Amino acid sequence: MDKPTKTLKVRIKDKHAPLLRQWAASVNFVWNYINELSSRSIKERGKFLSAFDIHAYTTGASKELGLHSQCPQVIAKEYVTRRKQFKKSRLAWRKTNGVRRSLGWVPVNTGMASWKNGQVYHNGQYFGVWDSYGLAGYKFRSASFSEDSRGRWYFNVVVDVEEKLSPGQGAVGVDLGLKDLATTSDGEKLEAGRWYREEQAKLGIAQRANNKQRVKAIHAKIANRRKDALHKFSRRLVDTHGEIYVGNVSSSKLVKTKMAKSVLDAGWAMLKTMLEYKGAHAGIVVREVNESFSTQVCSCCGSISASSPKGRAGLRIREWTCVACGSTHDRDINAARNILGRGRAPLAVGIPVLPRVSGQPQG
Repeated sequence: MDKPTKTLKVRIKDKHAPLLRQWAASVNFVWNYINELSSRSIKERGKFLSAFDIHAYTTGASKELGLHSQCPQVIAKEYVTRRKQFKKSRLAWRKTNGVRRSLGWVPVNTGMASWKNGQVYHNGQYFGVWDSYGLAGYKFRSASFSEDSRGRWYFNVVVDVEEKLSPGQGAVGVDLGLKDLATTSDGEKLEAGRWYREEQAKLGIAQRANNKQRVKAIHAKIANRRKDALHKFSRRLVDTHGEIYVGNVSSSKLVKTKMAKSVLDAGWAMLKTMLEYKGAHAGIVVREVNESFSTQVCSCCGSISASSPKGRAGLRIREWTCVACGSTHDRDINAARNILGRGRAPLAVGIPVLPRVSGQPQG
C-alpha cells in the first residue's frame, strides 16, 4: 500500500525572487508554445497531442531557457491534464508582463529537488527558505515554486508521511452555516469570523488611495486568519473523533444572494478539504452526506412540525419546539444531529422514505 502524502509549503527568501521570476518567464514561454502547437495540431490534423507527443517538440529547449532538463516534460503533462479537465482545444495564455500577468510558477519533477546544506537544491541552485517543517526529515517527491499576489515565492513539495491514527472515538455530524460557521452534533460551535467584514473599512481606504500593495496585504491577512481558524477547528475534530459526517451545503447558489459576502467569508469548501486530507492521514472516516430537511426534521422523533424553520424566511429562527414530541432544539445542533444520523445509517434498498409530517395520516 502506498504511504499517505501531504504537501508542505515553505516561504523562499526574497533574494531568490529575481532568478525565480526569470525561470517563470521561461515556463510561460514553453506553456504558450505548447498551447499554440496543440491548437494548430487540432485545427490542421484533427489530432490532440499527448504529453509524449509534445516532448519531441521541446527537447533541448530547457538548456537555452535556463530550466531543468525535465521541466518542459512536467509543463507538457500539466498542460494536457488541464486541457482534458476544461475540455478546450486552447487554454489561456500565461502572461509574463502587464497588469494581468500570470503569477509565477515553476514545476519540478519527482526527485529533481532535494535538501542540501540546509537549503533547497534544484537545477544547480540553492534556495534559502524559512523551514518550519524540518524538511531534512522528508524525502521530496514532485514539487513546484509558486508566487503569490504580493510577489513572495514559496516552495511546495509533496512528501511521504507516516499514518498517525486518530486516538478519537465515536462519530460527529457537522452542520455548516453563516451565523456559526460550523456546529457539531456535540454542541461545539465555530463562530463565523467575519474576517472580510472586519477589514472592509481598511480595504476601502487602501483601494481609494490606489495603494495596491496595501490592498494585497489586507487580503493576505484575511486569508491567513481564515485558514488559521479552520485549521485549528478541523484538527480538533480529527483528533477527537473516529467518524466525521459533513452536510453537503453548496455555496454556489448562495453567492448569488444578498448573503454572498458572508458565504464567501465562511470558507466552507476549505474546511471540507481540510477535514478530508487530515482524516485520510489519521485513518478516520470523513464523508459528505445529504443535508436536505436536516434543519426541519426533529432529531428526536423524525417528524417535520409546523414550528420548524423553513427556507430562507426561517433563517432567523434559532430555536424551535417540535409539536409532535415537545423537544426543544437549537437549530444548528439539531441539523448536525440529523446529518450524523444519516451518515451512520446503513444504505437502504428500495424507495427512500420521506420525513413524516406531523398531523398528516400515514399510508
